[in-house]
Amino acid sequence: MRVSIALSSTVLLSLFALAACNTPDSNNPTTQPTSDIVLKNQSVTPVLAKKMSGFENLEMYSLISSDDQLAQSPSYIFGGSADGEGILKNTDGTYTMLVNNEDNFAVSRLTFDKTFKPVKGEYILNSDGAQWRLCSATMVTPEEHGFGPTFLTCGESGQESRTHAVNPRGDVGSASMSKEVAGLGRWSAENAVPLPKTAFSGKTVIVIGDDDSDTYGGQLAMYVSGTVGDLDNGTLYMMKRTDGNQKEMDMKVGTKYPVEFAKIDNHKTLTGAQINAKVNDLKALKFGRVEDVDYGKGSDAANGRNVYFTVTGQNNTGTNADYSRSKYGRIYKVTLDANDPTKGSLEVLLDGDDRSGVAKTFQDPDNITITENYAYIQEDPNGYGDETHDAYLYQYNLKSGELKPVLVIDHRRTETDAAKYNVGGMSSKGSWEISGMIDISDAIGVPNTFSVGMQSHTWIDDKYKGVDGGAKRNISDNSARQGSQIVIIKGLPR
Repeated sequence: MRVSIALSSTVLLSLFALAACNTPDSNNPTTQPTSDIVLKNQSVTPVLAKKMSGFENLEMYSLISSDDQLAQSPSYIFGGSADGEGILKNTDGTYTMLVNNEDNFAVSRLTFDKTFKPVKGEYILNSDGAQWRLCSATMVTPEEHGFGPTFLTCGESGQESRTHAVNPRGDVGSASMSKEVAGLGRWSAENAVPLPKTAFSGKTVIVIGDDDSDTYGGQLAMYVSGTVGDLDNGTLYMMKRTDGNQKEMDMKVGTKYPVEFAKIDNHKTLTGAQINAKVNDLKALKFGRVEDVDYGKGSDAANGRNVYFTVTGQNNTGTNADYSRSKYGRIYKVTLDANDPTKGSLEVLLDGDDRSGVAKTFQDPDNITITENYAYIQEDPNGYGDETHDAYLYQYNLKSGELKPVLVIDHRRTETDAAKYNVGGMSSKGSWEISGMIDISDAIGVPNTFSVGMQSHTWIDDKYKGVDGGAKRNISDNSARQGSQIVIIKGLPR
């Protein structure tokens, strides 16, 4: 999708994953007494989001945007479509963040000083190396997953795309070199998410979201290796209902459906088209674009076996003319068997196609971030023409089932700088997206603090073209000429 997620962690030294007009009245910094961290506006760009009713006390800060110049890298320009993120705390007290610039087909590496001020930016993977659009991502760490650090970022430019494993501390001189991982197969993937090391001891289990809307739809895939950290020699699966029913819309809220993951034989030798062709043979579920994936948090190992994923939906035309797949999007939960990751149950938590239900305002949820008590859901409207609001960030209470919009992306249509952000005329409702949210609380030592990307698709200028240094996206297409922003949100409960 145009997209995000990254994943949150309870580890002090590293955080992983899977995006102002309304900054606080006082721009005084928020300083933690036991930390060097100072949260404040660091960017020349205003916060491109507005708080919703009930969340007025949130603090939001513009961290970095495409118009900023950083002290240690004055020629660096932050790319467009900020998406999947991951963060590491360094031994010297500084911070490293990797961010997908989706429509640049690139990964930025940002350095923050001890106060969390951005001081340096560089491209650790450019469009020549990445080859595909990069959406959500996961920062894999030894503390959380048992191996790494590795930034897993998925290609989403069709079924032949692959996932990259990027060394977050690697040499930028190899930015044009592919970091493909053949073992994870070929998918038009949004995210590849390793489950925590406590979920299945001695194994690496990675759940992959396949953002496909073609004949076979999108799948929820799984890679399993009996060796921790092995990304090459494991087995690849796709999820099916045990009764063989492949239709997404036959599943309803309130029912748990037994599922299993069916093995894809010889997957490393198969093209993406050949993997897709296995869907009917294996009776795999056909979703309307599986997007982001995350898992439950908390000290109980069982939480890591609760897998949540978004289906963003696709119009009920063409390959979905029979409306067998979601149109407005859904949120699902898979509960994996404690002894066998390839078995479990599946349930629909939120159904956007029930226009009188809890999720009646859904306009294509894209990314998801799971904390101990909440799911934070980020929208990327598909542009059906019936949008009623701009993209929301929702809070879903995992215990009570309550769903509330936290903020809405701000297109600045009525501001004095409207022309800058709405090139070619006023942007249509829902044409921007919110993406790549991660929980950075533990990494920076400030509770209830998140980072999220604002993908402002009509913020267009030639100066943002080809900024990653690769040739593949140094083109005049508007999608390659976008600006974007990262916003910090403080005060959002976990």
